[in-house]
Amino acid sequence: MIRAYTITSGKGGVGKTTITVNLGISLALLGRETYILDADIGMANMSLILGMDDVPVTLHEVLAGKADIEDAIYEGPGGVKVVPSGISLQGFQQADPDKLRDVMHRLIDRCEYLLIDAPSGISKEGVVPLSVADEVILVVNPELASMADALKTKILCEVMGGRVYGAILNRAGLEHTEIRSQSVEDVLGVRVIDVVPEDANVRRAAAYKNPCVLKYPKTDASRSFRRIAAQISGVVYEDSIGEPKAESFVDRLARSVFR
Repeated sequence: MIRAYTITSGKGGVGKTTITVNLGISLALLGRETYILDADIGMANMSLILGMDDVPVTLHEVLAGKADIEDAIYEGPGGVKVVPSGISLQGFQQADPDKLRDVMHRLIDRCEYLLIDAPSGISKEGVVPLSVADEVILVVNPELASMADALKTKILCEVMGGRVYGAILNRAGLEHTEIRSQSVEDVLGVRVIDVVPEDANVRRAAAYKNPCVLKYPKTDASRSFRRIAAQISGVVYEDSIGEPKAESFVDRLARSVFR
């Protein structure tokens, strides 16, 4: 059974933290014991999205040997368990990335699903999540720079013996200039798990420190997060949140990218 997924990207700003949080909550809402870990110890922002930036113990303290992992686990929205990283530079300087592997293994033993928000790019703390997870999910924006960096990350993952589950095409629109799903599959050599459309509600939800799947459950982006969670957990996706439109934005987007 696949239980640990590292969610990563070649470059920053593609939305991997947002996907980790919303996907983790969606899995928890399906009744799965789910943990989300912010392993981006240098540029952590999961705690900001969730309004947990003032918690007393974070992954920084655990990696510095000042606290046990049990002390850094918090109840998050929707029943998801959260292990945040700190946002201070001092905490980052004291954290020992060599301890990440042990922390991740201890968390995997506690839950059904562990989603690891990995650092962008290639770094010491970014390599460990690629090797520890059962499978890796690449987050890609429909642009060339994102595709190129994701390909490097995929190659690094395979060199280390990791497996790529697929890619999520995030912040996709209907513009004819955008890279389509088939192009992503052709370049990366992996399947596109799903498409998450560009949705202003995702940013609005982050401003409220309340993830989109809870703040705006009827939006197209939230439906995408729930579809991915259903796929990962092996259940049939059922949209029970409101009545679907005759043809939603996601329907039009799917027609566009998969034609």
